[in-house]
Amino acid sequence: MELMFFRSVKAAKVLFPERLDQLRQAGFQVAPASAGRARVSKGNCAAIIEDAGDKVKVGKSGVLVNGELAHLVSGGYQMFLRTESGKMTPAVAEQLKAIHAFDEDLRDIIGDISFYNEGLGTTSEEHLYDRVVARDKGVPPRPWELKGKASLKN
Repeated sequence: MELMFFRSVKAAKVLFPERLDQLRQAGFQVAPASAGRARVSKGNCAAIIEDAGDKVKVGKSGVLVNGELAHLVSGGYQMFLRTESGKMTPAVAEQLKAIHAFDEDLRDIIGDISFYNEGLGTTSEEHLYDRVVARDKGVPPRPWELKGKASLKN
């Protein structure tokens, strides 16, 4: 097929069920989670993906621990895996490499953009640093609002 220089070709829209079939053909296990959502796994890694119209939204991905999806949490000095039930375990290098490879494969197949910082290694959306209280919960409490805790005055 020959195209003229002034004519642009419109990309065909790929629907969510077709994306799930592409993932199955690539060796991923796909299990429906709820309406418009699916749990995708390969090896020891999994992610929840969601139908977002003409795109697929990738939720938190991580490692399967006793059947539960454990996502990455940055402790500042080390990465941890937190399960859906709240259990935290330190992440080891093999798990981080597996999550990174899984994310790259998943994003490549569903046609999602892979950002520069994600290409460098594993990233996490949740951070729990020692000195930052309630960082991911909005505005942290001010020193005068802390009750029963050590104040800044000695």
